[in-house]
Amino acid sequence: MAARQLGVGADKPPLSPRPAPVETTESPRLARLARDMAAARSWNARSTVLDAFWGEVRTTGAPLIETIEGDPGHRAVTFLWRGDTDTRQVLLLVNRLLDRCDLAASLMRRLPGTDVWHLTYRLRADHRGSYRIAPDTTGFDRSELERLADTAVPDPFNPRTVPTRWHGRPGSAFELPEAPARPWEARRDGVARGTVRRYHLASAALGSEREVWRYVPPETDSPGAGTAGAETARAETDVLVLLDGDMWFGQIGIEDTLDNLIADGAIPPLTVLAPHAVDNPTRRREFGGNPAYVDFLAAELLPWAAARLPVTDDPARTVIAGQSLGGLTALYAGYSAPYRFGNVLAQSSSLWWRPADELPGDTPWMTRRYLEGAPRELRLRLDVGLHEWGMLEQTRELRSALRARGYDVSGTDFNGGHDYVCWSVALADGLVRLLGR
Repeated sequence: MAARQLGVGADKPPLSPRPAPVETTESPRLARLARDMAAARSWNARSTVLDAFWGEVRTTGAPLIETIEGDPGHRAVTFLWRGDTDTRQVLLLVNRLLDRCDLAASLMRRLPGTDVWHLTYRLRADHRGSYRIAPDTTGFDRSELERLADTAVPDPFNPRTVPTRWHGRPGSAFELPEAPARPWEARRDGVARGTVRRYHLASAALGSEREVWRYVPPETDSPGAGTAGAETARAETDVLVLLDGDMWFGQIGIEDTLDNLIADGAIPPLTVLAPHAVDNPTRRREFGGNPAYVDFLAAELLPWAAARLPVTDDPARTVIAGQSLGGLTALYAGYSAPYRFGNVLAQSSSLWWRPADELPGDTPWMTRRYLEGAPRELRLRLDVGLHEWGMLEQTRELRSALRARGYDVSGTDFNGGHDYVCWSVALADGLVRLLGR
């Protein structure tokens, strides 16, 4: 079946301003630094104060996370950059706290008489997110801040990084004290390891060859893995088809999380098939409501795995999962192939997406499909970030519409943005919800 062709405007998210600016506040630590600088009477004394401050930042890391008197539910979160004599301005890009329609609102302030550039947000104490920083030593004017944003780098004072799509510059990750726990993320000693291998699969549906990451749990791994019929005596495993495998296995290393979930008995042994998204133009062309891509997943990828491994063909034990446009694709795959995918795990779904021949309406195109079609035998997990304006409201509306039709629907509104540091935690929780015995 030929892939549906998309038109201009149908495959890109609408650009809309934040409903309200992010609230800023004052940092107690920077207020103390300002007082110490004012009290210093000589250049040497001021240098000593500044060096002590930056030494403290190198030790404790950034951003600074401080309590707010009388406000236990929030924290003052201060992002920092150490400038030099050439620094003209510094742009802070925190995932979904940044407003692309008002980049100037995210410019850092310089503490007078110092090399300290800073911006402090008042954030709820369960926030988790990622960010990058773009220092300007050239002199961009306000109309060129988008170009400055393209030069952003990770925070040199923050050791925790997160990869970005297509192997761009990484971001820096942060989380506040009450952010949901991530007990399965870190690699553990003594935990049995699954096996990750990369394969190339020729696809008639897509008219091209596709690279696929395959994770096989420890219980089914053996010297004969990958040979048809070699493991037929072993129990069939549940199956996860995870979109954007180039991120999840190629950069993030989701196999550690899978190993831990299985070792703890939180999910049963699970085989994962994760296709490479190739590049951004290919991803935009193939994802969304594309019957050809669903044919690739349901009629080519799953049978390919079944010919080589003892994997279930029970849709109730099969999950399709994706994020952003991949989340919309997972919803479409569950809708159009419920006989193969009985569970949908969709995170921050791009419900703005519509085919080129569809006019925009009050109800998103994918939501209308579920409302107008016959009910499917599906369980759905729909997660979205509280700072994903537009997507947040559409996801909540979809959950309500599905429940009204009798679907088994769960999901969280996590305190974050369109962000792999949030999706990683929610993915593990979603697998436990959908597959945990």
